[in-house]
Parts: sequence; C-alpha cells; structure tokens
Amino acid sequence: MDNFTFYSPSFFMFGKDTENRAGELVKRFGGSRVLIHYGGGSAVRSGLIGRVKKSLENEGVYYAELGGVRPNPRSGLVYEGISLCRKERIDFILAVGGGSAIDSSKAIAAGVLYDGDFWDFYSGKKIEKALPVGTILTIAAAGSEGSPDSVITREDGMFKRGAGSDALRPKFSILNPALTMTLPPYQTAAGITDIMAHLHERYLTNTKDVEVTDRLIEALLLTMIHEGPRVIADPENYEARANIMWAGMMAHNNAVGVGRSQDWNSHNIEHELSALYDCAHGAGLAVTMPAVFRYVYKHDVMRFAKLAVRVWGCQMDFDHPEETALAGIAALENFLRSIGMPLDFAGLGAKKEDIPKLVESLCYGDGRDGSISGFVTLNAEDCTKIYQMMV
Repeated sequence: MDNFTFYSPSFFMFGKDTENRAGELVKRFGGSRVLIHYGGGSAVRSGLIGRVKKSLENEGVYYAELGGVRPNPRSGLVYEGISLCRKERIDFILAVGGGSAIDSSKAIAAGVLYDGDFWDFYSGKKIEKALPVGTILTIAAAGSEGSPDSVITREDGMFKRGAGSDALRPKFSILNPALTMTLPPYQTAAGITDIMAHLHERYLTNTKDVEVTDRLIEALLLTMIHEGPRVIADPENYEARANIMWAGMMAHNNAVGVGRSQDWNSHNIEHELSALYDCAHGAGLAVTMPAVFRYVYKHDVMRFAKLAVRVWGCQMDFDHPEETALAGIAALENFLRSIGMPLDFAGLGAKKEDIPKLVESLCYGDGRDGSISGFVTLNAEDCTKIYQMMV
C-alpha cells in the first residue's frame, strides 16, 4: 500500500425531506448570501427549488439563482456564474441537481476568488481556495457531492477536462433518495454505470497488496449489481435508490481509492465522446469500459480474473486465467446491456470517421503530450485502436 493522506470533511444529511433543511445547513456552514445553481426546469416544476428557497427564507438567508446547467457542463455558464457571484457578493454556492450542477458550482466557487481565468485550474493549476459549496443531490451518479473533483467542458475547442482540490469538497450534501424517483430509466442506468466506472478506475491499480480497498470496491460493485436491476424494474423502490445513492458517494469520495495508483483512462477516453456528441457520460462509459478493458487486460491478467471471480461469480481457470478475465469483462457488458445502456458507437450517435478528431483532442488537445497515463500508458495509436473497438 502506498503512503497517502485522506481528508473528507463533508457533512452528509441523508433521508426523506432533508432538502427542507437546506437553509439551516447553509447558515451552519457560514453562508449568508447564497447562489442557488441548478439545471433545467424539472427542479423548478417539481417544486424542489421552491422548497429550497423557502428553507433559505426561513433562516433569513439572501439568495440569487442561476439555472441552465446542462449535462457535460459548459464553461460559458461558469463565467456567467462567477460574474453574478461577484456582483451579488455571494459567499456560499448551493448546487441543486446532479454532478453537472455540482461540478459547475465548484468551478464557479474556485473562479470567484481567482484573478485569472478559471480554466487555468482545468489546465493543471492548483486550486488553493474556493467559496464554500453545499449540494442537494437529485441523481446518483457522479459522486461530486462528496468528492474534491469537478469536470467542465470548455466551449472553445470543446475540451472536457477535470480539476481537483480539497477546497472543492462540499461543506455539506443533502441526499434524499426520493428526489431520484422521477428520473427516466435511461438516466438512472447511466448513473449506475458512472458509479461502477468510478469503482473500476480505482480497482485497476499497479499497487500491490491493497486488499482492504479491493474488498471495499468489490462490495460496492456487488451492491450496484444487486440494486441496479431492482431500481430499473421499480423506479419507486426507495431502499434500492438509497443504497445506490450512498454507494455513488462512497465510490468517488476516494475512501476506496487511498493508498493505491488509479487508472482513469476510461474516463479520459469517454470525455472526448461526451464533449463531441453531448451523450450522457454514463452511457459513454458503458461503451468505453469494455473496449478499454479488453485492450489492456493482459497488463495484469490476474487482477481482471480476480474481479471476474469475486464480483461476477466466474469460475477461475488457473490454466487459462485470460479466459476468466475475458469472462468477467463480458459479464460487465451483459449487465450494462440488461439495464439499457448502449454498447457501441451507434448507441451514442458517434461516428467512425470522427476517430482521428477524438484521438487528436484526447492525446494532444489543450496542451497534452501525446499520451494518457493510468493502469497502462496509452499513446495515440492505442487510443485509435480502442475507439475502433467501439464501432
């Protein structure tokens, strides 16, 4: 196990009707002038934004609001939010929505206190400080409600890049599984896939003897395999949604990733797809992961075989462990298919002729040096072959 530090100070309030205590928590964590940042009209139509406003009013907390966050959140709205926060002297940002609203809020929080272009942080500059952020989660997927991470798409060039800092960890997160019950099945399934991807990105490690976190990741994957079909079959199953929501947070606050190297090549490769085609991130990962895994599994056959046996119940073939590894990848693919996820370019609206453009952006765009690194270092030729496997 590698040396590590782990700091996760977010306060979680979990359960039914907890969104009605947003004002209380904002005040508890020092907010007096709040930006409510959210996505489309569903949060308004459902009455959620109204309940949040009432909660803030009951605590005497001033608020401004900025809607319009879209999936794969854009830099333009971040710039708008930074200007609005400065104009309104905002001292706390409350994200209402899924990972997109939370990631956009984090980008705004970092940008408000910075004299330069917030995109500097998404090009490698370290984030030293940010406005405090709270969240009210409406979809279990990205895990941004507990993580130090944010992903934004820059419209100039359509580069989708990430930034991370403990300064971005939410001060509090309100998690009410009932708020996810109205999601369409496709969005629910995409969220499940994203959670499973966060777990796989940590499981694929070159660090030896990390049994504790291996077992934690395996347990969370088994939870998703159990609860995923239940919630697709019965969208109002509160207990299934509760388990998925907490698993999503655990998958990405890095409690299961400490002390080990991690991968993130599947995410990097997928980011180009969702940046170019605006597909759901989880759906893109459903197409990307099996292709990446089949391309790299020989790097550590026994790690893939162990996952196949412990999580998917495959029989270990010690004479041909590569067959066990491939059986596990096939089992993942079958699961994703069973919950309604696409498994090829056609299912995303992606085009084979765009592969050179995808690879150029992935390997060379926005200052990259020709490769991406993780479980295996992949160059442009490798990435081309992986995209071709998705067609």
